[in-house]
Amino acid sequence: MSRAETSAQYNKALRQGHKTCNERVLRGEYPYLQILDEILDDSMAAGHVDVGVIEIPMDQIVGTKTEGRRSAFAADFMPLLPANTEFALKWMNLCEAHLSEEGIRDPIQCYEYMGRFYVQEGNKRVSVLRSYGAASVPGSVIRVIPIWSDDPEVQAYYEFSESYLLTGLYQTRFTRPGSFPKLQAALGYEQNHVWTEDERRLFASGFARFRDAYRKQGGDRLPLAVADALLVWLKVYPFQRLLDDGAAEIGKTVATVWPDIKGLLSPEPIAVTTESSDGAEKEEPPGLLGRLFGALPSKLNIAFLNEYLPEESDWIRAHDLGREYLETVMEDRVMTQAFYGLRTPEAADEAMEQAIGAGAQVVFTTTPSLISGCRKAAARHPDVRILNCSVSMPYTGVRTYYSRLYEGKFITGAIAGALSMGDRIGYVASSPIFGVPASINAFAMGAQMTNPRARVELRWSGVEQDAMGAMAREGLALISNRDLPTPDRMCEPWGLCAACTDGSLHPLAAPYWHWGNFYVKLVKSIFSGGWNALKSDGRAVNYWWGMYSRVVGVLLADEIPAGVRQMAELLQRDIANGSLQPFQRVIHSQDGLLRSDGGHWFSPEEILHMDWLCDNVDGAIPSFEELQPFARRIVRFQGLDRDHLPPEKEATIL
Repeated sequence: MSRAETSAQYNKALRQGHKTCNERVLRGEYPYLQILDEILDDSMAAGHVDVGVIEIPMDQIVGTKTEGRRSAFAADFMPLLPANTEFALKWMNLCEAHLSEEGIRDPIQCYEYMGRFYVQEGNKRVSVLRSYGAASVPGSVIRVIPIWSDDPEVQAYYEFSESYLLTGLYQTRFTRPGSFPKLQAALGYEQNHVWTEDERRLFASGFARFRDAYRKQGGDRLPLAVADALLVWLKVYPFQRLLDDGAAEIGKTVATVWPDIKGLLSPEPIAVTTESSDGAEKEEPPGLLGRLFGALPSKLNIAFLNEYLPEESDWIRAHDLGREYLETVMEDRVMTQAFYGLRTPEAADEAMEQAIGAGAQVVFTTTPSLISGCRKAAARHPDVRILNCSVSMPYTGVRTYYSRLYEGKFITGAIAGALSMGDRIGYVASSPIFGVPASINAFAMGAQMTNPRARVELRWSGVEQDAMGAMAREGLALISNRDLPTPDRMCEPWGLCAACTDGSLHPLAAPYWHWGNFYVKLVKSIFSGGWNALKSDGRAVNYWWGMYSRVVGVLLADEIPAGVRQMAELLQRDIANGSLQPFQRVIHSQDGLLRSDGGHWFSPEEILHMDWLCDNVDGAIPSFEELQPFARRIVRFQGLDRDHLPPEKEATIL
């Protein structure tokens, strides 16, 4: 390589260095290399570990150990000193060495702290290699271990230190604790799988392709590790695509999940909308927002995807009746498709594509387990409105919907307290998923409102097979069972039941879902522009409607005394019109904490994510290990502790 060529390379790097400095100054950022000695003192370190010689990712080298070369390099390691200096001459000599047959082979010497590298010896080598776009550089590394703390970044780093023993790669560093096991599962590995050399090589190759696409999308401006974004991407696309697809195709896939990646930064990534825009059946004319957000449809093709057949599942039957109700009420404006028995991801994906290929503009999926297929379809078909019947899913491309059943539970609790001859009332909960503790607490508060001495004895159907029968045998006269899936099933032991002396259970009052009302109101909001208006918020949308929207109601048996019936009807009216809030009262939890002083209004998010029980509840929220296999499945999707559960591995990819 001629001196003219090395000089040209230096001048090119020099221009880039000055450009970097100027841009950082304009943004109010520090323009030079970070200095580890200024960041870290001995009191912040728990110890040092000699990692040995490794391939250091170039983008994780951020500074120097000491301040000796502070003014020689910009923050991106590009040179700042004039071309007629001794520094520039040595830099150009390294250029020649890099492009020779021998190349730059001597490892640099680095300190690593919190996943970032600080060069002690070899700054110019890093500068030259970075100017040529090298992805990594060999280096002898001393790791500085931070003192343990409750800081999530420190906890994530300790997790990385453990994961490094399995992967040998710095690319698997996350900013959020609990992420590495999810990566192992997404790649099809057991949690403690030790990566082979081939697996490291393939992952590093795919990771570099993803990193380039992520940066082009603007990832360098986000305070996230590239691995954080990759984990979001892997929920929609298989890793193999990073090895097979070209840069343009990978860039398109990153763009489709970009809103979800940015959602990692939001303290409240989900916008919970608690009521439909109107309280009546009459459709509102398109408002100003509806007109502003573009043309509104005059007719809609709507698909319903179901995991089971209606005759196999009361839950699916309830949604199917809701679909039929939608067809009846809006027969001149909607056409529906229905798919059943989608028990595998492959079947769900195929049905989704079939429905959209047949013209579906709106897709409702009726169980949380179909969320993965929804996310894939949303990435492929951003113009299709896709919804999943679940709660607290932070995915912007898929809207979720559920009902505030705790409102009905409060009323049946009040009925139980009024009818109880003693102070013990039974309650059978399903599984520890979002919203269930709120329903338990609402029932307990309703019972305490009409019987101040009421104690609610809690059991879980996800833990024991015949929880209700066990309570009846123990002498409990009133027991709250599962909620009524459809209003036509009141003759069966749903809701609040009386345990008869012959061992039978007689239903007295039951909260129920009316999915037909939900579907009609949601579709009307699409026609009137309400769907598009919510897009401007930028967060994931969760419809969580209740009695006001007539998505939840309470059916009363004929045997309910007139006075108790009148009380229940008044409570239902007041909850529906907003004059009564079940949780606006003095509330203590089982651990003695004051959860509300009576003047506190819990937000929808606080109610939805309750993970504590009122002090008049006897029982506890079960752990994942206590649950039966069928209950563990739904808890993985909707459980209170789902983010802390060890993930299930998928098919091996690398």
